[in-house]
Amino acid sequence: MARIAGIDLPKNKRGEIALTYIFGIGRSTAQYILDKAGISYDIKAADWNDEQLTAIRNIITTEFKVEGQLRSEVQMNIKRLLDIACYRGVRHRKGLPVRGQRTRTNSRTRKGKRRTVAGKKKAAKK
Repeated sequence: MARIAGIDLPKNKRGEIALTYIFGIGRSTAQYILDKAGISYDIKAADWNDEQLTAIRNIITTEFKVEGQLRSEVQMNIKRLLDIACYRGVRHRKGLPVRGQRTRTNSRTRKGKRRTVAGKKKAAKK
């Protein structure tokens, strides 16, 4: 089993897809890594030999921030926004969408489950 950056890569997936299981590596980055290591995209992760695994590990550790290091950097960036109380920081604090999406409808992922609020009483007709 291939283990890179503390993640067990799935054996039965193509190399290009298997690398995307590492936080911080997407499809194009995985292709770049495999190109640089000189490995075909179609070879399954289980079929990589020790030399290929070592080459992939070296490329990832020298050129990319992945997993814990990347997660902590993202959290520090959010914490910085919260500390300086900029617009984006305030949106993070309130749990609302940060990037300009509408909130009158939608945005349920950020706001959570609907909470019913009592409506206004209608004015009595004369």
